[in-house]
Amino acid sequence: MALQIGDPAPEFTLPDQDGNPVSLYQLKGKRVVIYFYPKDDTPGCTKEACNFRDQWSAFENHAITVLGISKDAASSHAKFIAKYSLPFTLLSDAEPCPVAAAYGSYGLKKFMGKEYMGMMRHTFVVDGEGRLEKIFTKVKAETMADDILSELGLA
Repeated sequence: MALQIGDPAPEFTLPDQDGNPVSLYQLKGKRVVIYFYPKDDTPGCTKEACNFRDQWSAFENHAITVLGISKDAASSHAKFIAKYSLPFTLLSDAEPCPVAAAYGSYGLKKFMGKEYMGMMRHTFVVDGEGRLEKIFTKVKAETMADDILSELGLA
């Protein structure tokens, strides 16, 4: 069954861009944005990451932690962060992407007539109690950060 607003956010511990473990439970008491994206340094994913970067002061001013998750390795995340001056944490959810699957963000995709398993572009806002506050499954990469701030009444 798909996650609903008000459900507890699935717990996870994943390595960040430096290989350090990051757990959702460590962030209890804070609002957290978790965004799943297909691949570092691709056009849509770069637009999405840069939108979060460009809105970073608003997220910081409201004490919101931003976590980007893809199946890319920590070394790829480190290069992506350096290339675009990303001020937030990127996490690696290696195949078969158990964390993305727990969030309903990993599954069958179609591209140019081919089917394959891949990461869906979904975003979740977790409240300070660890419950899902907002769920975005129809994401516009270039405006996701703006859309979150607007939905939360922070824009």
